[in-house]
Amino acid sequence: MKKFLFLSLFIVSVLSISACNNKDNKADELPEFVEVDLKVNPEKGKVNEPMVFEAKVTQGDEDVEDAEEVTFEIWRSKDEKHEKIKVEHTADGIYRLEKSFQQEGTYYIISHVTARDMHNMPKKVFVVGTPSEPEDPSESKHDMNMEGH
Repeated sequence: MKKFLFLSLFIVSVLSISACNNKDNKADELPEFVEVDLKVNPEKGKVNEPMVFEAKVTQGDEDVEDAEEVTFEIWRSKDEKHEKIKVEHTADGIYRLEKSFQQEGTYYIISHVTARDMHNMPKKVFVVGTPSEPEDPSESKHDMNMEGH
């Protein structure tokens, strides 16, 4: 009886150690983070002229062409109304939107990207015509011009 108890305890111990080792190996195999490179072109737009917004989505060296959802949220500084536009994949991991604006001012864009069980949402500031007062007083004209670099 004691031999059986000892053998059972030994087997349970070995299985527990084995399970812990498998868990550690899985931790080493975590997927790389989904990166989003958000670009605004031109950085300073003109009223009623199209601007191009692109989110280049990658995971490691691989282009992500199967994102579950990519939405661009765009609003003018100090405006409570935010426009959300769902964007489709165009090519090579790029999700693209072309849009023009009827009102001058300082604008913001956040790309909400959900892909491969991860979420990333970079934000950019851009100007159409003459800048308006930014939402954050610490933002300067220099910061807005450097966002794309």
